Amino acid sequence: MPARGDHDARRRDVSAAVWRVLADRGFGGLTLRAVAAEMGASTGLLTHYFPNKKALVSYALDVADERTSGRAVRGTDAPGLAALRAALLDVLPLTPEAAVMNRVWVGSWDGSLADPELREREMRRYRGWRDRLRVHVAAAVERGELPAAAGADDVDDVTAAAAAFAHGLVVHALFDPDGYPPERQVRMLDTWLASLAP
Repeated sequence: MPARGDHDARRRDVSAAVWRVLADRGFGGLTLRAVAAEMGASTGLLTHYFPNKKALVSYALDVADERTSGRAVRGTDAPGLAALRAALLDVLPLTPEAAVMNRVWVGSWDGSLADPELREREMRRYRGWRDRLRVHVAAAVERGELPAAAGADDVDDVTAAAAAFAHGLVVHALFDPDGYPPERQVRMLDTWLASLAP
């Protein structure tokens, strides 16, 4: 039995190799062989961690979750619309690192849609993201920065529209980075947010 420190170090090595494969080749290129080659190890070593492709993909989603939650985010002391803007800017591919992160997530969609367990996992993840955005939308309504909602459904609809706008902009920027440079993404987001104002 390897020492705990050895196991933790190996896990970090595996995580780093999985991320490099995802960043370079996406989920389509994620195989035990590719990860092993990235580590300079045998595929036999990795079968101790991943008995099948689904286990590897699930682990890769864990790695992407860790990278996403561990990234630096924009902070703002202002609640409401300013906080919503900051949260949406954090999603956009405004830097090379953010573009890689988004390529990985967009690349995961096909496999997640095809597998009921992975689809459920991603549905919970995106629901959690909308829940975090909803807090900012509700605060913006309360502060008079967005039209007063007739009910919770209006806040939910604005929240869903914000998430959809951000994801749509992500997809366009990934496929056409020259057409959607960071400054244009920010300008488009600001114009969209301004269109919501009362």
